[in-house]
Amino acid sequence: MLVFGGNVANLKGKKKVFLIFGIIFAIIVCLIVSVSIIANINVKAMNKCADSALNIVKNNFEVIKIDLGEKSTMKLNGFMKFDIEQYDIKNIGNLSIMKMNMGLMQMLTFVITPVHKNMPLLSADYMYILGTRKSYLEYYDLVEKKDSSYWKLMNSLSSVIKNFDNLESIEATPAWYANLLTVKSYKAGKIKNDNQVQSLLENSLLAYFDYAKNIEILSAEKLQQKKEITVNYTDGLIEKGGISTDVFKKSLGNEATKVFFDEIFFGTANY
Repeated sequence: MLVFGGNVANLKGKKKVFLIFGIIFAIIVCLIVSVSIIANINVKAMNKCADSALNIVKNNFEVIKIDLGEKSTMKLNGFMKFDIEQYDIKNIGNLSIMKMNMGLMQMLTFVITPVHKNMPLLSADYMYILGTRKSYLEYYDLVEKKDSSYWKLMNSLSSVIKNFDNLESIEATPAWYANLLTVKSYKAGKIKNDNQVQSLLENSLLAYFDYAKNIEILSAEKLQQKKEITVNYTDGLIEKGGISTDVFKKSLGNEATKVFFDEIFFGTANY
């Protein structure tokens, strides 16, 4: 009887262990499925935002896609894989788009670097972390002269941003280039805010290009001055650092980061 009782106890013990493992396995499967579903939602939101912004560019100016070949993908730190697109916006300058999907997190970067006109550099960064969003929209005053029409643009962009005051504002890490940012918007949100965050970029781009259509193309001399101002900033990112730049520098090194910045990300070497 003692032996039989011991076997029953062992059997019950094993059943309990199997039950615990079963519950743990079910929880893990549920988490994987949930993350996969949210990641799919995030990827769609990221692509929709990028495609919408690119379409606005195309609707306003002639755009030529540059064939990057094997440079259309990049790995940073061995696990962060980025898909890269580069465009030449006729009579404006360079456009670069970078996307990353790590499952738990997605990232989008959209940068317009004007060289042909007296316009600010536009940088838009988006992070999709499960159900949380963070967006950083910045306009860098990389210009020689801020005339009345330039300040009119700054006011228009500020008005656009003010229309989205209902979105939660967040603080950005203080940086050496803060004095170049006359207009900026740092926002946080949830999945339900995706359309608003996208609209903020869309409306900003519309104001940005309305301005671009009404100003003259820079002379060859002025273009070189604009390019020099821009390169001073991009070189400064490598020399003095920046949150994103430091990731590139750590993975690629300073020299390769400069080549990537000059040829693709900001594209100043192409003008």
